[in-house]
Amino acid sequence: MMSGRPGRAFSSRLLLALAVTVSTPAPAAGPAGARTTLVAFATAPFPYRGPVPPEGKPFLDVEEGGRRGHASARGGVYWEDRTYSDRRVLLHIPSGFDPTRPAVMVVYLHGNLVRLERDVRDRQQVPRQVAQSGLNAVLVAPQLAVNALDSSAGRFWEPGLFARFVDEAGDRLADLFGDARARPHFGSLPVVLVAYSGGYQPAAYALDVGGTDDRIRGVVLLDALYAEEDKFAAWIGRRRDAFFFSAYSRSSDDGNTMLGRLLTERGVAFQTRLPSRLTPGSVTLFSAGDDLVHNDFVSSAWIEDPLKAVLARIPGYSRGAPRRQH
Repeated sequence: MMSGRPGRAFSSRLLLALAVTVSTPAPAAGPAGARTTLVAFATAPFPYRGPVPPEGKPFLDVEEGGRRGHASARGGVYWEDRTYSDRRVLLHIPSGFDPTRPAVMVVYLHGNLVRLERDVRDRQQVPRQVAQSGLNAVLVAPQLAVNALDSSAGRFWEPGLFARFVDEAGDRLADLFGDARARPHFGSLPVVLVAYSGGYQPAAYALDVGGTDDRIRGVVLLDALYAEEDKFAAWIGRRRDAFFFSAYSRSSDDGNTMLGRLLTERGVAFQTRLPSRLTPGSVTLFSAGDDLVHNDFVSSAWIEDPLKAVLARIPGYSRGAPRRQH
């Protein structure tokens, strides 16, 4: 747990005003058409000027020539103005999304060396995969550390912040959808949390201190278990009404093996085969193959478009006719 109130220098009022100022206008489309945009959030993971849990040392621990930065374990010093100041969030509403039917909000936490437009949208094609899964779902993908070898969670380290982020996402999606009658539906969407690679740390803290246990219906890890296994095990143990799915290559084999041991110690059963459905209470640790390329795991793993294939296995939220499973 963290103490104090990290990031006090960034007042909520100022952040909200800036978010409104620099938000990308929603593209013109009818309520049933696909919409994709980038919007600055008041509750974005960055900027962050609090401590790093659990040791409590300042996140911005380097200062030079008036600039403040963070000394990361793998990438060296990254400066706040270039790496930790992007408050934009990628939002996507697929064509045909119906907020009045059972629906979910997919929150996608990217890995290292990522920019939202270049990697999440264009290279990994996460919006397309969500849309083509057939799930009645919307996508929310915050920018974490920009193009950096850094898995820091930023403000997601703060207790309760992730819940506020999800609430703001509901408001922003309702604005993007363009129908005031749909606002209550967006505000109550259950959440499927997806993390790839370095997104494991923001995901772990979102589950541990984020304050969203009542809304998260499932967790999907895509080659993303490199540490914080105890936090994932604790969440699985207390949320037996939600699903947990981790697919991995040799890159994150050790973390998945460790999680399996922790679950066994707690008496939590799990499967290692690819399930046909991700039902509430199911726990899966799936080895997708040792020879897969970690950097391509979101777009090509045991199957092309693995995120699409996993989301298609979530029952109860179909946007149309059920799609064939692979």
